[in-house]
Amino acid sequence: MTKSDSTNRSSQTHPLDSMDDWEQDLLERYPEPQLVRSQNVSQQTDSFRNYAAQARPSVREFYRLNHRYQTVDFVRSKHAEFLTLSRRSMGSWEAMEYLNQLVDDSDPDIDLPQIEHLLQTAEAIRADGRPDWFILAGLVHDLGKILCLWGDAQWAVVGDTFPVGCRWSPRIVFYEAFADNPDHQVELYQTENGIYQSGCGLDQLMLSWGHDEYMYHVARDYLPSPALAMIRYHSCYPIHRESAYGHLLKQQDAELLKWVVDFNQYDLYTKRDQRMDVAGLRPYYEDLIARYFPPKIKW
Repeated sequence: MTKSDSTNRSSQTHPLDSMDDWEQDLLERYPEPQLVRSQNVSQQTDSFRNYAAQARPSVREFYRLNHRYQTVDFVRSKHAEFLTLSRRSMGSWEAMEYLNQLVDDSDPDIDLPQIEHLLQTAEAIRADGRPDWFILAGLVHDLGKILCLWGDAQWAVVGDTFPVGCRWSPRIVFYEAFADNPDHQVELYQTENGIYQSGCGLDQLMLSWGHDEYMYHVARDYLPSPALAMIRYHSCYPIHRESAYGHLLKQQDAELLKWVVDFNQYDLYTKRDQRMDVAGLRPYYEDLIARYFPPKIKW
């Protein structure tokens, strides 16, 4: 959404003042490791169970809508709508600038442009001497949020992702909200395996729709598999942080999830109010992009 139409949106599609509210909620649910180092496992489990009662009303409403409408049919319809990648043709840096149209309605004069948040993540990864493809994954991992600019509701762009088509795990945040999901009435979808085979693997799961899945399909022909896993699963907290759905995973998934968990620290804990020198950093990142992506890619 742009500034000109930010006042015309329905609470049914945009319950949050800003999509950053979801990321702030993640920080409250999963505080930085040094802040929880003294807690034992039981304390951390209790924290997960109890934090929902303290969540802001807008966050609770966001998850109510997400869990109500993320059905098998909805996800399939979004695949058909967006995964033809026929909306635009543009380069990665151009897409970052395009994403800057997405503004924080809670305080648009202060909030950093989206491109600076992307650079904060990438620069933190770069400072730790990680491989170039790891840095690039950090740079582009949230570009799928351009779905908001094409009319998708907040709850269909951000939020924890989870498998659809099988029984929901109680480890999904606000699990009780699934009671209003139409898939609750489909007997097959309420079995442990649902539409899947035991041990089928992460890549066979149909996850709830959002920016992760979309960006994975945009980048899938260009980046190595660990980078693609970071992009595709970084919001799948029920699996990579809560260890749910283990019966559907295969042995090789454990290695990919290690990369996702490694990446998650940069995704969650690097966003600051500090401004980034976009013009100064641009030559380095345009060179990095050119090592992996063609000048124009399909969106």
